[in-house]
Amino acid sequence: MNKILFPVLAVLFFAGATAQAIEVQGHRGSRGTHPEDTLPAFEEALRAGVDVLELDLGVTKDNVVVVSHDQHVSQLICLDPEGKPIEKAPLINSLTLVEVKKYDCGTIKNPKFPKQVPVPGTRIPTLAEVFDLAAASKHPAAAKVKFNIETKIDPGQPGNSPAPAAFARLVVDVVKKYKLEDRVIIQSFDYRTLAEVRKLSKKILKAQLTSDNLIAPKDAVNSSGAEILSPYYLWITKEVVEQAHKDNIQVVPWTLNAPAEWEAAIDYDVDGIITDYPAELIDFLKAKKLR
Repeated sequence: MNKILFPVLAVLFFAGATAQAIEVQGHRGSRGTHPEDTLPAFEEALRAGVDVLELDLGVTKDNVVVVSHDQHVSQLICLDPEGKPIEKAPLINSLTLVEVKKYDCGTIKNPKFPKQVPVPGTRIPTLAEVFDLAAASKHPAAAKVKFNIETKIDPGQPGNSPAPAAFARLVVDVVKKYKLEDRVIIQSFDYRTLAEVRKLSKKILKAQLTSDNLIAPKDAVNSSGAEILSPYYLWITKEVVEQAHKDNIQVVPWTLNAPAEWEAAIDYDVDGIITDYPAELIDFLKAKKLR
């Protein structure tokens, strides 16, 4: 091979590898701009061109998997069936799907996100509806988009959700129905759910969420058998990411919303970035020729 051409090709190869390695994950769709964990938020994320839709799951009284970050219907962002503020937030699993659908979770603007645009009348979607949205979407990103879905389960409050095995089966059943095993990641802070997912599917990837504690990557995923470590972004270092990669573990931190945070994550060589502002992150990566 030509000695001059080889370095040029090498640079192009590694630049391309870097660009492909940094997945953009739209946190709760596009929480910074649209009501979180709703179809409008996921539609916006697809429009922006995300690689992954990140979302949260609960289960209704009649065993339907729905998208909600909180185990209760959120008093912060939802209105009751009469369009009034929620006085006492009911547990998702105490309501049937029909009852869950009566709550308006798009009218109230989340005060933490000044750029967020309300979408009045927006309802809590089912996981199946999110899959249907992506399948029907005309946005180019939708054809290959992945889904990073979190089981919202609290070991200290077992009555708030199905048990780990039941929760995992309900979710995996929906994923298999849509033939999306190779495009789904199931994440959780609770390693038990991930261990159950491992029994049900060899294709579905698993992500172990961690919060404020710095854990050696191998130790963090040991019990769950997860292929991905998803830590709180302030509790990782370049060395931790390097060690994870040596152990064949991907690192996808949450939730990074500022250019300085994105810059640090890129320097750490993370595999993906979870953000409330996916369109802005994509523009940021494009400006740096990393996408």
